[in-house]
This record gives sequence, C-alpha cells and structure tokens, in this order.
Amino acid sequence: MGQLFQLIRKGFNAMFMFFLRVFLYLKNNLLVLTGLVIIGLGTGFGLSKIISTKYKVEIIVKPQMESKNYLYDVISEIQSNILAKDTLFFNSIGINEIDFTGLEVTINRVVEEGSTEGDLQYLELLQSFENIDAISDIVRAELQNKSSFNHRITFFYKNVEKGSDFANKIMSYINSNKYFDGLLKVYRSNASNRIEQNQILLNQVDEIIKNYTNTLASKNESSLGERIILDNQEQVNIADLFEYKNLLIRDIETKKIELEERTNPVALINFGKSQQVQKSFFAKKIFLVPSILLGLFFTFSLLRYLNKKSKLIH
Repeated sequence: MGQLFQLIRKGFNAMFMFFLRVFLYLKNNLLVLTGLVIIGLGTGFGLSKIISTKYKVEIIVKPQMESKNYLYDVISEIQSNILAKDTLFFNSIGINEIDFTGLEVTINRVVEEGSTEGDLQYLELLQSFENIDAISDIVRAELQNKSSFNHRITFFYKNVEKGSDFANKIMSYINSNKYFDGLLKVYRSNASNRIEQNQILLNQVDEIIKNYTNTLASKNESSLGERIILDNQEQVNIADLFEYKNLLIRDIETKKIELEERTNPVALINFGKSQQVQKSFFAKKIFLVPSILLGLFFTFSLLRYLNKKSKLIH
C-alpha cells in the first residue's frame, strides 16, 4: 500500500510540475503572446474590412418527370461556365451584366427526416398485394416520391443585386428545356382527360346509387340486400360500388395535384432571400490571423526546445 501511495504521489507531483512549467512558460512569454494577439486581431480586422462579404440564396426545388439527372447536368454546365468566365454563354440566356467575383452554384439533395428503412418495407408490403391497377398506381406513385427528393440549389455571390437577378435568370433557363416542355404538355393533357373521364364515371355511379336508393325507399324491401340488379345485367354489389366511387374521387384528387405541381420541369418549392454567408469561428479572418500567429510561435518554441534537448544527448 505504501508503494502504491508513493506512486500516486509521484504522479500528482509530475502533473503539478507540468502545469507549473506551462504557467512559467506563459508567464515568461506573456508580452510576446499579448503582442501577437493584438497584431493578429488588428490584421484580421483590417482584412475583414478590405475583403467584401459573401452572400447566398438557397432555392428548394423538386424535379418533375425524371428530370433529376438533367438538373444536375445543367447545374454542372453553369458552374463550368462560371469558372471559365464564359460571357457568351450567359449573354445567350439573357444575363448581360455579370460579376464573376465569388460567384458559385452548387446543388445537393435535401435529406428529409423520417426517410428510413420502414418506407421501403411499406413499399414491399404494397407489392405483396395481388396485381390490381389501383395498387400498382399507389406503388408507382410512392416509388416516384421516394426517388424524387427535393434538392437545394445554392447561389453564392458578392454583389447582392446582381446575384439575385442571376439566380432568377438561371432558374428560368433551367425550366426552358424544350424536351421537358413538350413532355409536360402531354402529362397535363393526360391528367385533364383522366379527370374528365373519371368525372363522367363518377356521375354515372352517383346516378346508379341514387336510383338504387329511390327504389329501395319506394318498395321498402329489405330483401334487396347489398346487391342491385340492373336492367338485363348481373347483380352489382353496392359496397363495391361505393368503393369504386371512392377510388374515382381519390384519382381525381391525385390528378388535380399533378396539374398543380407539374407546371415546370423543375418545380420551385421555395425561392429564398439573399443572406450573408455565416462563417465558423476560425474561418473568420479576425480570429484566424491571431490563431495562425500563436500557432507559429508555439511551433517555433517547441522546435527550439527539442533542439536544445538534442544537444544535451550529444
């Protein structure tokens, strides 16, 4: 036990001596360290005033009609033209005055919370049902929804007025693709026709249900049960008829949503306002410069200490 306490005491003494040496080192170099901090803060403050502030605007979009690859390709094309400072390209899309200083365009997928493996298990469960058109439509819609994530396009610039105008014109250029414009017209035409046809069927179903209700009320016969008999036709299950009506209503609602969403190849969900780019603590020049100066000083002191110890070995 005595040896154990002696080892513990030596350990505490070693730690105390280490902190004491650090304290003495800082004390002996206090003036130098203070001077470096003051010089660094002054230099950083001056640089922050000389170098202009950077701004950005974030735009949340959703690709329509399998236009995700097109979206990434066109953003890559625009960024390449920015790096090349290709004024001819930007003039061709209506951007005549452009400031390339600090200009940059990036894109990344917006990760939504709650997108877990449970979603895939849900899709597998739907696929296990028998091959019904309604189920197939649901599976197809869910798969498209899961594979077509929202995306964030970020424009970085230093001129607020020109940067915002640049972002607006770039988004107009992205949505001016002739191929997707033609495809969009077909999609919207199909959706409108589907709504019209479903509405006709829905009116017919309502008429059948109305006639059945009136017949049931006039005859007051419970023997009709859950089935109705059309003229020279087979019996029809009234429960299936109501289910079919609900399917028609849901399909009409879905197609109306499609008409509302599919107005452009790339749907704009949110077009943000210009905001100043927030930098981390060490990314700010007012703190970065003194950090570099202190780091160089400590590195030089360490090398000088190691060089002194190496001479004692010889």
